[in-house]
Amino acid sequence: MTDYSLMNKQLEALLSDESWFIPALSNASALLMESMEDLNWAGFYLVKDGQLVLGPFQGKVACIHIAQGKGVCGTAFAEDRLQLVKNVHAFPGHIACDSASNSEIVIPIHQKGEIVAVLDIDSPSLNRFDETDAAGLSEFVKVLEDTLTF
Repeated sequence: MTDYSLMNKQLEALLSDESWFIPALSNASALLMESMEDLNWAGFYLVKDGQLVLGPFQGKVACIHIAQGKGVCGTAFAEDRLQLVKNVHAFPGHIACDSASNSEIVIPIHQKGEIVAVLDIDSPSLNRFDETDAAGLSEFVKVLEDTLTF
């Protein structure tokens, strides 16, 4: 089980001297992969020209562009709300960037009231993520929102 309190303190320490989002999100994705069990992808998609574009991540190769409203990430972006999907194969319009992924959690990241990115985490296991993960990762995103300049 992930110690979200410790992970979020580690994130704060990593970001204490860096507010630019590229190196910060790079280390944040590495921290997620290092701290959480049973993941095959952890990273970020950045908003550019009304769509999501691949940002810093850890894991296998990934989709580069995701349209608003498409897949789990695009739905989180379009609806501006956390998506906790226990079985991605049952999610309407799921985009299979990695066929090994079976569950996913995506959380929008805001700056000045606008979505600037999404945090995307995938697992090869069904039902990997729950409300504890949603709460802990929402705090992780809050640290990013409060610290970084996009």
